[in-house]
Amino acid sequence: MDLSTVIGIITGFGALLTGFILEGGSPASLGGLSAAIIVFGGTIGAVVTSFPLADLKKFPQWIKMAFTTQSFGTLEAYTTLVRFAEKARREGLLSLEQELESVTDRFTRQGMQLVIDGTDPEITREILESNIAVLEKRHKVGIAVFEAAGGFGPTLGIIGTVMGLVMVLGNLSDAEALSHSIAAAFIATLYGVASANLLWLPIASKLKMKDKAEVSAMEMVLDGILSIQAGENPSILKEKLKTHVGTLLPSEETIAEGSGAPGAAAMGDSR
Repeated sequence: MDLSTVIGIITGFGALLTGFILEGGSPASLGGLSAAIIVFGGTIGAVVTSFPLADLKKFPQWIKMAFTTQSFGTLEAYTTLVRFAEKARREGLLSLEQELESVTDRFTRQGMQLVIDGTDPEITREILESNIAVLEKRHKVGIAVFEAAGGFGPTLGIIGTVMGLVMVLGNLSDAEALSHSIAAAFIATLYGVASANLLWLPIASKLKMKDKAEVSAMEMVLDGILSIQAGENPSILKEKLKTHVGTLLPSEETIAEGSGAPGAAAMGDSR
C-alpha cells in the first residue's frame, strides 16, 4: 500500500470536514444525494465520452498503481547489470545467454538478447528507446483521464449549483425554507471542487511521479546494456548506474546489501 496516497486523501477530506464542523456546520448537511449524482455521475459521463472504452478498461490498473508502492526493480536491475558486466568481461558476451533465464523483466531480457545476438549498438538503442516511448504513451493516457476528471468535476459542480438555484428561484413562496434550499444548492460546487483538488488531480500527480520513476529505471537498464555491449569496465558501469539510481539507492551500504541479497539477480516483471 502506498501510504502517502491514502494518508493524503484522508487528511485532505478530514481537514475540510473538521474545519466545517468547527465553524458550526453539521456533517449531515453535506449529504446531498442529488448533488453527488450530478457531480460524480456527470464527471464519469464526461470522461467516458472523452476517452475510448479500450483505454478506460485500464482504470483499475491506474488506481492500483496510485494506491500501491512499486520499486520497478531498480535495485535488482543494478545488481543484474553489474553481474552481467563482470561475467561478459571474463567470459565474453555469449556466456550471458544462459543467464537470461534468471531475468524475469522483459525489457532487460530483450535488451540483453539483442546484445548477445550481435545487434548493432545503434539499432539496440533505437529498439529499447522505442519501448520506453511506448510505455510513456501508455502512462500518459491514465494521467490524462484523471486530469480530465479534475477539470470536469468543478464545472459539473457549478452546473449542479445552478440547477439547484433555478429550483429555488422557481419556488419563492416558502421564505422559511429559502435559505436552506440555497445552501443545499451550493453542495454540488463543494463536491466538484473538493473531488477535483483532493482526489482526481492528486492521483494524476502521483501517476506522473511513478511514470518518471519507471522511465528512469528503464533508462538505467538501457545505459547498462549499451555499456555491457561496448565492453566497458564493470567499475565504470557501476558509476554510470549510480547516476540513474539517485534516491532509490541512497547510499553505498544499500547497494552493497542489495548486491548480496538472495534472488537479487532478476528484476521484477513490472512491465
